[in-house]
Amino acid sequence: MIEGVVTGLLNGAAVVVSGRPRPCPGTVTGMDYGILAFATDQTISPGDTARIAEEMGFESVWFPEHSHLPLASGGWPGGEEIPAVYGRTLDQWVALGMATEATERIRLGTGMTLVPQHDPIWLAKMAASVDHLSGGRLEMGVGYTWNRAEIEDHGIPFASRRARTRECVALMRALWTGDEASYEGDHVSISPSQAWPKPIQQGGPPLVIGAGVGPKTLADLVGWADGWAPMFGRDDIDGTLPRVRAALDEAGRDVGDFSLSIFGVPSTPEAIATAAAWEPDRIVFGAGGANETDYRAALERIRDALPI
Repeated sequence: MIEGVVTGLLNGAAVVVSGRPRPCPGTVTGMDYGILAFATDQTISPGDTARIAEEMGFESVWFPEHSHLPLASGGWPGGEEIPAVYGRTLDQWVALGMATEATERIRLGTGMTLVPQHDPIWLAKMAASVDHLSGGRLEMGVGYTWNRAEIEDHGIPFASRRARTRECVALMRALWTGDEASYEGDHVSISPSQAWPKPIQQGGPPLVIGAGVGPKTLADLVGWADGWAPMFGRDDIDGTLPRVRAALDEAGRDVGDFSLSIFGVPSTPEAIATAAAWEPDRIVFGAGGANETDYRAALERIRDALPI
C-alpha cells in the first residue's frame, strides 16, 4: 500500500485517516500471519510471548483486554458461557510495554482495546507512548465492547458505546497530530492542551475495528477506521466485505489503503485457504501456553499448516 491521507469530519471535528504501507509480507502468498495471545497470570509473560513469535517469523502479536468479568455478564458473541480467561487478562498496555522492550521488528497489536471504557486522554497517552518506544510498531484494534455489565461498571451507558467510541477516536487523533489540541463532544472533551510524545506513525497508529458490521459500524469503517478485523466463523465476511469495499469506494477512499485482518482462523490448511480467498492483509491465529515449551509447540503447529 502507498502512504496516503484522507481528511474527513467526525462529529464536527476534523480527523485524519492515514493509509499506511502493510508490513513486509512473511510468506510467498503476500499475506501476513499474526498471533492473538491472552496474556494472563497463568501464561508466559507478554515479553516472552512477543519475543518467541518474532523469533518464529510471525508478523504481529496481539493482546486482548477486559478490565474484569462481572458475574452478571451472561453470554458472549462466541457462546452462552464466557471463557474464564476473560477475567484473568493482564493490563493490555503493561503487556504491550513488556513486548516492546523484548522485540525489535514484530508489529504490536491490541486485539481489541475496549475504547469506550477508557478515558481517551490517558488512552491517547498510552498508545502514543507504545508507538514511540517501539519505533512505530503499534496496531490498535478498536472494540465497542459487547459486555453490558463490564462497561456499565465503568459508569458508561451501554447504549452510548458507539457514539462515545467515535468521539474518543476524534479526541485521540487530535492529541496525536496537533501541537495544540482541543475537542468538545457530547461524551468526551479536552480543553486546549499539549501532549507528547507523538506517535511515530503519521496520524497515529492504525485503527482497525473488530466488530460485526451493521449500519453504524459501516459508517465508522468508512468514516474513520484504517481497517476491519472480523472474526472467522462468526462474522459474515462473505456478505459484508463487498458492502464495506463499495462504501469505501463511494466515499472516495482508496480501498487499497484499507486493511483486512481476519482473526480467529483455525490453524488448518482448509480454514487458512478459506480465509485467504478473501484476500486479507493479515490472518491472525489464537495461541498461548502456560510455559515456553507449550507456546512454542502451539506456534509450530500453526507454522506447519501455513502455505509457505
